[in-house]
Parts: sequence; C-alpha cells; structure tokens
Amino acid sequence: GTVLNVSVSGHDRSDSFLLSWDEPEGGAKGYLLALSSLGSGTLLQNVSAGPNTTSFWFRGLTPGTRYEIQVTATLACMDTTSQTITAQTRPSPVHNLSLSSGGSRVSLRAAWAHGHGGRDGYSLALWHSHSHTLVRNVSLLPSTTTFLFDGLLAGSEYALKVTTLSGSSQASTSIHQWTAPSSPTQLRLSPGSSTSLVASWADATGAAWIHLELRNLLTQKVSTTLSARRGLTSYTFQHLHPGTQYWLGLSATAGPHTVVGPNATAWTYPLSPGNVTLSSAEEQNSLQARWSVPGGQRDFYLVTLQEGEDGIPTRNISVGGDNDHVTFHGLSPGQQYSVQVVVVAGPYRASAHSTAAWTEPRAPSGVSLSSQGSPHSLLASWEEATGEGYLLVLSLAEHPVKNNTLLRGVTSFTYEALHPGTLYTFEVSTVAGPYTSSPRCISNWTYPLPLEQLTLSNGGHSTSLQASWRAVSSGSTGYTGTLRETKSQEQIRNVTVGSDWTNVTLENLVPGRQYTLEMASMAGPYRSPVRSATDWTYPLAPAGVTLTNTRRPMGLSAFWDKAAGDVDQFHLQLYSKSHAAQRNTSVGPNTHNFTFLGLSPGTQYFLKVTVLAGPYRSSSHFATEWTYPLSLANVSLQPGRKPQELHVSWVESGGGRDHLVQLSVAESLSIIRNVSVPRGVSQLDLDGLVPGSRYRVEIISQAGPHRISSQTAIGYTVPLPPRSLSARPVSMARALAVHWETAPGQRDGYLLSVLEEGSSALPRNLEAGKDSTNVTVPQLEPGTCYLVRIWAVAGPYRSLPENITGCTVPAAPTNLSLTNLGSSSELYTSWNKPPGRRDHYHVTLYSLSTQSRIQVQTLSPDALNITWTHLEAGSKFAVQVTAVKGSSEASSINVTQWTYPLAPVNLTLGSPSASALVVSWAVLGQGAEGFVVDVGDAASGTPVGHTVLAGDARSHILRSLSPGTRYSVAVRATAGPFHASTPNLTHCTRECDALLA
Repeated sequence: GTVLNVSVSGHDRSDSFLLSWDEPEGGAKGYLLALSSLGSGTLLQNVSAGPNTTSFWFRGLTPGTRYEIQVTATLACMDTTSQTITAQTRPSPVHNLSLSSGGSRVSLRAAWAHGHGGRDGYSLALWHSHSHTLVRNVSLLPSTTTFLFDGLLAGSEYALKVTTLSGSSQASTSIHQWTAPSSPTQLRLSPGSSTSLVASWADATGAAWIHLELRNLLTQKVSTTLSARRGLTSYTFQHLHPGTQYWLGLSATAGPHTVVGPNATAWTYPLSPGNVTLSSAEEQNSLQARWSVPGGQRDFYLVTLQEGEDGIPTRNISVGGDNDHVTFHGLSPGQQYSVQVVVVAGPYRASAHSTAAWTEPRAPSGVSLSSQGSPHSLLASWEEATGEGYLLVLSLAEHPVKNNTLLRGVTSFTYEALHPGTLYTFEVSTVAGPYTSSPRCISNWTYPLPLEQLTLSNGGHSTSLQASWRAVSSGSTGYTGTLRETKSQEQIRNVTVGSDWTNVTLENLVPGRQYTLEMASMAGPYRSPVRSATDWTYPLAPAGVTLTNTRRPMGLSAFWDKAAGDVDQFHLQLYSKSHAAQRNTSVGPNTHNFTFLGLSPGTQYFLKVTVLAGPYRSSSHFATEWTYPLSLANVSLQPGRKPQELHVSWVESGGGRDHLVQLSVAESLSIIRNVSVPRGVSQLDLDGLVPGSRYRVEIISQAGPHRISSQTAIGYTVPLPPRSLSARPVSMARALAVHWETAPGQRDGYLLSVLEEGSSALPRNLEAGKDSTNVTVPQLEPGTCYLVRIWAVAGPYRSLPENITGCTVPAAPTNLSLTNLGSSSELYTSWNKPPGRRDHYHVTLYSLSTQSRIQVQTLSPDALNITWTHLEAGSKFAVQVTAVKGSSEASSINVTQWTYPLAPVNLTLGSPSASALVVSWAVLGQGAEGFVVDVGDAASGTPVGHTVLAGDARSHILRSLSPGTRYSVAVRATAGPFHASTPNLTHCTRECDALLA
C-alpha cells in the first residue's frame, strides 16, 4: 500500500504536538485523523482534514500521556490507506518544590506537589554546590511527594534537581538550600601582646561563614567585626587597647541559618609604667613614688616598697588605675628603699622598678666618749643607727684634729696618740645616700699621768702622819687624795691640793692605827691611777692589867684595858719565880683577857702585857696572882640498871682529902642526899629515885686554904613507857587519833613517830606535852596504814617504845559516770582515781527497774572503769563505787543510766472496722519503759497519729481512721532517752460496711 510517513513533532510541549504526514501518490480526497489513549483505546479526538493538508496540531492534551494516532487517507475509488503511530506528551514538572533543613545540620527534606498529567516516576539528583559533586541520585515512584536526604555536611549549600519522567520525556525543576551550620567549639581568647588578642577555635568546618564580634567591655563598644570562610581556626585581633578586657562572641552562618557559638573574655597585656621614681617627700621619714601613666587601661597599681640592698618587701599599697603617685609615711630613717610599680589588668601584670632612694638618717644615739683610764687614747662609741655609715670628727679647743668615715656596722672607734689630761670634743653623724644627719656631740678628758714617789710617815707621833711626793711633769690640774683606815677601808678624809703642792700633814688620827693614803693627779672629772703609801701611828701602852684565879685547876686569867687607839695584837709574858720556864703568847687586838691553863696548882705568877701596832710596840706594868688547888674531873651522872636508879662516876686528879657527893632535885636545888666517899673510890649507885626525873650531883674537894667543887653533873632516870596505846581513823579528815594512858613517874614529854607502811621515806615525828594522853596526826594520805610509835622522853633519854598500826579512811571516787555506748546489754562505768590508797574497790550495780542489787564487783585499787555486760535491755540501772581500806569505806554518789531497749517483734496489723486498725506486737526480754505507736498515711507519708503507751502494753487500737486507706504503722520501744523501732508495716482499713454489702 501507499506509505504516508506519519510523524509527530513538538515533543517538548506538554499539552499538544504536531502530526505530519506525506501526501500519497495520486493525492487523496481527504484525511481522517483518530486520536485515542494508548492502552485503553478510547477515542479521544476524531478530526477530518482536507485533501491538501499534511499536518495537524492536536491541542488540549494531557501532559505525560501516551497516545495512539491513526491517519487514514481516502483515495480515489473509495480506496483508503492508513498508518498508525504512537506519541507522547512531555510530562509537567512538579509544583511547589521545597528543600528545607528543619534546623538539622546533616539532613535536608525535599517536598513537592505533582504536576498536571501523568508520569512514570521521579528522579532526584542532589549536588554539593561548592564542590559540584553529585551527592545522591534517587529514583522514586510517581506517587512520592517527599524525600529525606541525610548524612550531609553541616553548613553546606546543596542543589536539588527533581525530574518528572514519562517515557522518554522528562521535565525538571531545581532548588538550592543550606544545611544548618554547627558552631565551632573550644573557643579560646588569649593575649598576644599589649595590643593584640589571639582567638582560636576547633570544629570550624561546619559553617560556610564564621562571624566574630570583639567588644570592649570597658566601653561596651564593638571593636572589631569579622566574617571568615569555612576552615579558618584562628585570628589575631590587632590595634587593641592595652590592659583592657574584651569579650569575643562567635556565630556560624550557612545560607539563611545562623547559630550563636561560644564566647570568651580575655585581657590584653597591660603596659608597664614609665619613669618610676622614688624621692623624698615633704614629711620626715616619707618617700614619694611617681610614675608615668602608660597607655591603655588597667584595674589598679600594686606598689611595693622594698627595703635595703636585698629588696625585701616591706609594704604593699594598691591604688586606682588613674593614680600616678603614692607616698609612704613612717619609714625607717637612714634606710635605703626602692619601689616596684606593678600594673594589674585582669590576671596580667607589668612592672617597673625605681632606682634606690634614702630616707634622711638620724644621728646615732647613746654616744659616749670614754678614756677607759688611758692618758693617750679615747674610745668613742654609739648605738647602731640606720644608714650607710658614719662621719666622725675629733676636735681640740674647737679645732678638728681627726676626721674619719666608717661603714655601717661599726659602733666604736679608738683615738690613739692623744695628749694626757686634755679635753677633746667628739662629733658623730649618720650618712645615708646623699644625706648626713645633724651631729651628736660629746666631750671628755684623757686621763692625767700619776704622781710619783709618794711616802707616809708617823715621825714618832701617835695622832699624825706626814705625806710627801714628787709632782708630775705635765697634764694635771691638781692632786686629790683619800686617807683610809687600812683594815676597815673606811674613808677618814679627802685631800685636795693644787698642782704646786708636794707634801701635807694629816692630824687628829687614832694611835696605833694603820692608815693608807691614795693620791692621784686630776684632769677634768678623771683621776690618774692612784699611788698609795701606808704607815701606823705610834700605839699607846695598855692600862688596868690584872691577873685573876679562874677557879679552874691550874688556870689563871689575865685582864687589861685597851688604851686609846688601835693595836695589831697583844703580847703576854707570864712567869713564876719558882719555875725557870715562862709562858709567852700573842692575842688579837680585840681580846682583853686571856686564860693560862696547864699551870702548876698553888703557885704565884707575874704578867706583863705589850701592845704591838705595825712595827711599833709599848708595854704595861706587872700584875701577880696564885693558882687554885685541883678538883675532881669527869663527873658524870648516868641512868642505872632500873628506872629508879642513877650511877655517879668521876676521875681523881691527885691530892686532897675525902669527897662529899651531894644529890639534889634539879628543879628545886634542895639537897636530898649527902654521901661521903673515901679517896680512891670513883663511882656510886643511888637508888629509890623517881623514874623520868632530873637530878643534879656535885662533888666537893679541898686542898690548902681553898675549897673547890667539881663540875656539876645533871642526869635523868629513864621514864616508863605509856600504856594502852591506840590509833583510830578520824572520819573524812585524813587523820589518825592516837590515845594512851600515863605511866607512873615523871617525864618531859612524849615523842611520836608516824611512818607510812611500805614507804622508804623518813618517818614523821610529833611531840606531845608531858600531861597529854592523845594527839591527832593530820595531813595523812587517805586510805593509808601507818606505823605509830610513842616514847616517854626525859632529858636525852627515852622509854622503851610502844607500837601500833592504824589506817586512815580512804578517799571516795569522784566524777563517776555510767555511759551507754549504744548497746542494749552493756553499760560502761568510769571514775577518777581518788588521792591516797585503798585495798580495793567495791562496784555495785543496781537495777532500778527491779529495785534490786544485781552485781557487785571487787576491783583492784588502780582500776578506773568497768563494763557491765549481759544486762537487761531497756532497763534503768544505778552504780556506786566504794573505796575500801581495811574496815573503812568511802562511797561515791550514785549515777543512773538506761540500756537501749530491744525493738518490738511480731508486729501485726488488723482492721476490725472501716475506721480502726488493731496493732499488736511482742517483746524480747523484760520489754521497755514504754512504747510509742506512730501511724502515717502510706501514700503521702503524712503523719496521722502518735500514741505513747505504758511498758506493759502489747496492743493498741487506732481509731478515727479513714475507710479503705492504707496506713503505715511502726512501734517504738523507749527506755529513758533511747528507743528502738520496728520496721514500718502497712495495712488498709476496711471499706465502708455499705460498700461491702
């Protein structure tokens, strides 16, 4: 058949296309065009075209639809030829395409509306705009209207192309969008210099732009705004103000999205102050620090004053940032100082130092100028003053003769080669830096030279001495001397004469006395070393010399009167015409008598007394006297073998007749016995006397015209011991009462000895009068046994002793305590150790709950505590500690305490009615002092009731409760201040009876 070559063009249109064909050979009478839907075959359009027509526009088509077109040509003779082809309209693009992040940094959501017409599906292509990289290519069903792209980069721009597919045709729509940016982290801001800050951060890839805003916190003005591209991690801000705090804020931007990031503050380094100086202020002992205010800002200045070369800080002052000076008052004079000025801005500092400056010094104090006894030198000394050193000037008659400069630390200087006896002036000033203090002045003399060839002589006179000397060559203003008694060193008179004198006579002195004259040269207040001379005035002979019998066998006593004046000693010469030998002796100047012993009895003697004073002497006239005959010697009176006896003994010296022994009572002196004893007998026993009595015995001897008695002997009979001795303790008095009965006879008194048993100390001795029968021994140790001994005493003799042992009452323990350490079965008792001793303690524990004594413990005397165990829980106890010594006791006060109670057991709850709960429990042991029932709302924990019950309670009914409510109940056992509780148990009250019905 005939080929029409039908074709379709205009496929880029969505609602029409152009149908074209070739005219058949021989032409055609007309054409019939049939447009139907491909697949369904539904005829959509039927068009007739004239014979010369070769194309036709089909309009009003549905986009994205496949059509079938049949072209039929009518030929001659009613013949026809047809050709069928298919065609498709281009699909419509999507409408309302959107791409949004929804605030997400890693995802974008695409959404669209379907275009008009049909489609086979969608193709989505996502591109990274910056890198032009295809990120995702997705094919979707034709019904899809949304798609989520995830796993994207934060802060990045993406381009989305949505293509509608229909056969080989397609229609596309594009859109751009950004993911939300991520803020950089780890922002740091630190100073780079005084005018720069360095900002750094991490994680800078999550935003297209990073915006930085630097703000001056002092002025609150924005100093710098900066936008940086992705990837920048640091930036240095330049041209900032020194010492100023800045705030840096950071934000991240990606397209329309902005995220506020971290912020930080930092200070720029402050600038150091310039031209720091330290100089003297107007006020004394003050220094002023000044400096040039540096550029920029600062918080304040810290000004440190440093002392000495070592720069030891002594003061710190903080001043405002606008100040440029500060004054330091009350500084040490003459001290070197420097100052450090520190600019403080936030945590940073910048400092500068001044050069050293000095305070004006003070002149040294304690200035002295001492000659130290030297005629050619002076020692200058002063107290240390603060400064660098000292300036010394020594002047003679206002003309400087020596200048010296000394360093600090020297406080004395010796001037040598000076003139003796001369007045010098010394000046000392303190030097400190550029300053020199006003001088301190003092004057003094050098010592003069001593005089020479001083002598002192009596010239045979008893009341005067003459002194002479040779004058010194120079340097003396006169002479001064002191006359002293050589022995006593008592000053008699002062002598002062001019420099032209060379002798002086000293009158009205004491005869026979040694004198010393000390003379010295004078210059100002000083004297030269003294020269001394000594001599005696001539002594006077003694007067009133006598020689007297001393009534001692073979003895004579010499007596004499001392004449006016002094003597060194007396020389005595005793001789007898009947004996060739003589006795010579010397005695001291204060002796006016002397007894010559060992002489021949019944012999006449002659005496001469000579006075000696230094090298001089003078003698008295002669005196005479006879010696006495001999008497008995070594007479003694001793106790006999019995308390009623005395034994008399003596030693014969030769010559004489019988002896008469006379015995008398010592107190009355009346003779009670006269016993004649022949020569050759040397002892006698006297009996029938009173025990403990004092007696006197004397034995008379006679030879020639003289009678002589022996020495008187005193003796005692031994006393009888006391009887029925006892020693009992005095209650609470730390003492013993000692009692005894008096024995027959006499005594002077009693001697008692008290010795602590087991002690190595010396015994304590007491005395009692002869009529006493008791004594109280006080101040003894409590609880201690003592051995008491007693003697009757008569003269030097004691009776046999009586012994007894007695013990003092012990001291009661103090600070007794009974403590519960958290136990239900134990209590701890402790007390302070009382003074003294004891045999042991009785510790008694009472149960106040049962009104009985339950335990008694005997403890050692050194025990201070005890723990009571296995006690009844929840019971009250009392304890008492008793110190025991022998039969004596001393008890402490009673103290009480409770044991912890045991918690109730077997707690049960029941609800007998809608408004009541029955609580019951059991107890362990004796129970407790009482019980407390606590009830609360189990749901809210709110307390509802609190009931206190007696110790015998074992159940309780809780009333007026709410029906159908769960309650929490606990029962506490109480004992004194202690308690123990059961665990909380819950139970519901019954519902109302009507509801139950």
